Amino acid sequence: MLTIFQTLGQWKTKDEKLVPYHEYLKELAENFEKITFTYTPRVKNHFADALATLASMVSITKGNLIEPLEIEITKGPAHCDAIEAIDAKPWFEDIKHFLQTGQYPQFANHRNRKTLRLLATHYFLSGETLYRRSLDATLLRCVDGQEAQRLIQEVHGGSCGPHMNGLMLAKKIMRFGYFWSTMETDCVKHVRHCRLCQVYADKIKAPPNELHPMAAPWPFSMWGMDVIGPINPKASNGHLFILVAIDYFTKWIEAITLASVTVKAVAHIIARYGVRDLGLQDASSQDGRMSASFNR
Repeated sequence: MLTIFQTLGQWKTKDEKLVPYHEYLKELAENFEKITFTYTPRVKNHFADALATLASMVSITKGNLIEPLEIEITKGPAHCDAIEAIDAKPWFEDIKHFLQTGQYPQFANHRNRKTLRLLATHYFLSGETLYRRSLDATLLRCVDGQEAQRLIQEVHGGSCGPHMNGLMLAKKIMRFGYFWSTMETDCVKHVRHCRLCQVYADKIKAPPNELHPMAAPWPFSMWGMDVIGPINPKASNGHLFILVAIDYFTKWIEAITLASVTVKAVAHIIARYGVRDLGLQDASSQDGRMSASFNR
């Protein structure tokens, strides 16, 4: 933008490096009857900007001949996105073709052929229908993807569908005499997306009981205090009692030794932290006297 305005004469050229550039540009402009200058941003001119940057980085001495560099731009198709085409053939097409003709797929290598032979031992072809031999010698009819989805929807949520979990759904479909290679995965995925199962299923992560408001909603709002003693032997300072105070929210613990349990002895704890709402003690006589004195 700066160079364009300087070339048009609207701005002055203050940079000494640009003065020879503008003088040479004026000499070239005299060869044209009409010439216009248009500013092209760097974002839209990557190729020219890269060439200019490379040229400025090369030092050329006088007397060296530089051969012109020809750059060709090849026009070719640009692939913006790749879309995976869905094959209309069922998943058992290769197994069925191998049992019918004994031929392998066209691009199968040695490992693929060995795998196909092992898989074919578990299947039985009756006419145009392929069956899978189960562990109890039951023949399960192999179905394609569309029929598998219809079976899942009907068995899981049909007129008599009990909305069982994914593994039970796969086992029930097998008891009905159907099979496909991704039964368990498809059944579990279908159950996870079933709206009725999400609404009425057991909340396994929910608490077993109803939630209740917190008794101590903020720090130092409720303390639990207890007095231990008299202790035997005495402490090194001659004290017989230990006063323990625990904050219900932060679980902060304060413990001091006392010669006798009085309000004056525990006043610095209350003055330090404060009891905004509630203080709890047990039903011992010592705590009772302390609470009565403190309440007064």
